Amino acid sequence: MVLKLCSLFVLALLVGTAQPTSPEGFQHWTAASLTQMTQELRTESASTPHHVATRRLADFPNDLFMLAHREADGVVEWHEIQADVFFVQSGKATLLVGGTMVGGETVEPHEKRNGQIEGGVREQLSAGDVVRIPPKVPHQILLEGSKEFTYFVIKVKGY
Repeated sequence: MVLKLCSLFVLALLVGTAQPTSPEGFQHWTAASLTQMTQELRTESASTPHHVATRRLADFPNDLFMLAHREADGVVEWHEIQADVFFVQSGKATLLVGGTMVGGETVEPHEKRNGQIEGGVREQLSAGDVVRIPPKVPHQILLEGSKEFTYFVIKVKGY
């Protein structure tokens, strides 16, 4: 009987001190972890032909999270069923957005790249800025003299 009571007491203590777990799907990227990843992406981008490196952080049914670092202009992009949200971490760039995509190639379902943008507007981006690019809107990151540009991206899926 004493052994049974002791076992119940130990079990109660364990249950009472168990740490709760984060909800399924919860993510937390600390400033320190993003800084470390940015350093890694700087190293990776130097060895790629287009001087860009990305890290996919999480991919859920309705959204995708990534960190991108570039040291050269990006290509024109167009997403049929995704909105892009950029949170600028460091550097400066020009976002060419809107207008018409000319000469783009389908690179995967619902996604075109390359070509040019005719009639877009130029938006200056710098650290702390946040932009949302709706689906079906061509866009391109241009460094125009800046040495590097790092941004956190959320792709909102399912339009």
